[in-house]
Amino acid sequence: MKYIKNILAGIGLVAVMGSLIFAVQSDTVEQPEKVMENKTEKNVADGYQISAIEIPENLNFAEEKVPLNDPEVLERVDREFLVNTYWQSNALLLMKRAHKYFPIIEPILAKNGIPDDFKYLAVAESGLQNAVSPAGARGFWQIMKATGKEYGLEINSNVDERYHIEKATQVACEYLKKWKDRFGSWTLTAAAYNAGPAGIQKYMRIQKADDYYDLLLGEETGRYVFRIMAIKEIISNPDKYGFAVEKDDLYNAVPTFSVEVDTAVASWADFAKQYEINYKILKRHNPWLREPHLNNASRKKYVIEIPNKGYYRMAGTGQ
Repeated sequence: MKYIKNILAGIGLVAVMGSLIFAVQSDTVEQPEKVMENKTEKNVADGYQISAIEIPENLNFAEEKVPLNDPEVLERVDREFLVNTYWQSNALLLMKRAHKYFPIIEPILAKNGIPDDFKYLAVAESGLQNAVSPAGARGFWQIMKATGKEYGLEINSNVDERYHIEKATQVACEYLKKWKDRFGSWTLTAAAYNAGPAGIQKYMRIQKADDYYDLLLGEETGRYVFRIMAIKEIISNPDKYGFAVEKDDLYNAVPTFSVEVDTAVASWADFAKQYEINYKILKRHNPWLREPHLNNASRKKYVIEIPNKGYYRMAGTGQ
């Protein structure tokens, strides 16, 4: 009996101690329910909001007004504004590159009477890079080999002037002028640049329509002009679309001087060393040089761009 009393006393002591511990914990630690009540949840929208894009009422391409009163056209425009505004990394890169390359493209367009809006066609085509398409189009303007040769570009294993930004821009201008004369519309001309004139003419013949906005086109060409207009609007008005871009953030062209070459060049790497640069830098400024040497059996005169001294630090030279 005494043994049983001792057990009961022990149990009582444990119960009392447990109550004391619980009381202490209750005073120092909030229960889960209370924590949830007092916790302030972080709202993602406090720092970032996604909203619909207001489409400019005067939207146009090369001064040809977009029929935004057509609900199907408005939806297609809206799609491109949303995609290109909220693909922020790409839009920012395009702004940076545009600052570097537009000053080269703009005067050539102006000299040829091509609307300034067509510089954004080059952005849509290549992202202002020397891109290569699956079909074999190359350079900023994505010129096919046959078209380049037709308009006088040199294209061979040694040299591919589709990568020469000034010469390629001139070819693009001549091509655009030719098809503007045929189509009578800059908008259709831009579409033809993407799909090919024969393709656009086929659509026009079958559908008995002669306006870009009335034609049912393939997915890429159907989006093409709308995408150009969205890119134009966003790059032209970065603040309006939420891009905080400072002038120092943009890419700048490196000043160069020209060197004429009218002989074969056994090694462009050795040639580069004469001007205290390396092969990579030489190719960066002359991407139309496609091999490490130049045959030039015809003794043609080529103009090589060399960066001004001091713009590149050469490893191992201390410069």
